[in-house]
Amino acid sequence: MFDMAKQNVKNEGDERLESIETTLTRAEQFVIDNQKAIIVVLAIMVVAVLAFFGVKKYYLEPREKDAQAAIYHAEQYFENDNFTTALNGDGNYLGFVDVINDFGGTKTANLAKYYAGVCCLNTGDFSKAVEYLKSYKGKDVLVSSLTLGALADAQMELGNVAEAAKAYENAAAKSANSFTSPMYLLRAGMAYEMAGNYAKAIEAYNKIKADYPNSNEGFSILIPLEEWEFCNPEKIVFVCWNNVELLCNFLTTYFITL
Repeated sequence: MFDMAKQNVKNEGDERLESIETTLTRAEQFVIDNQKAIIVVLAIMVVAVLAFFGVKKYYLEPREKDAQAAIYHAEQYFENDNFTTALNGDGNYLGFVDVINDFGGTKTANLAKYYAGVCCLNTGDFSKAVEYLKSYKGKDVLVSSLTLGALADAQMELGNVAEAAKAYENAAAKSANSFTSPMYLLRAGMAYEMAGNYAKAIEAYNKIKADYPNSNEGFSILIPLEEWEFCNPEKIVFVCWNNVELLCNFLTTYFITL
């Protein structure tokens, strides 16, 4: 009986070996039958990989360096608040618009879209500012946050208050920090008030008090007016200690409407 079991195991092993040999034979035959096609496919893959690295090394990287050199003087004008020259160039050196047009597809040209948007914002061309700022697609979270904040500023200037409020919120969330986030949240709250969305304004102000209580904005926010006995919580809910005019205007308006 032991011998029979041993023989069965041997037979099963032989069958498995035979099955493997058959599979290998089929694979070998497939390679033989399609040898030319396989070689062509492999050659194409090798050429594609080499082409990718070749384009990157000999075209994209030098082009990126040229773009970085080209944007240098525009950045200097920008830092000195000479926004018109930074945007359009000075006749000798390129402006941000030139960098965008001449070096499209580079990271530097993408960054130039942010710069161009801020320049247009500061020179009063708000529609163009929105166009440039919306076209920025960078991965840097800080620059992305600043871009959204500038976009919100431009939307405010155009009277698109609801869109501005949302952009301010996105700017605050994009790069959460104790410096820009509470600033953008405060602007979001004020924009929501202007849009008549007091619930969202409360939400923005409460987030400042909860997440950034030690920021300037956190200290500047007064107690919620809903805690005042005479206050209608459906109306403006927060004011700032440092905005006396806003406080006086609110109180005057409130008591007139009583």
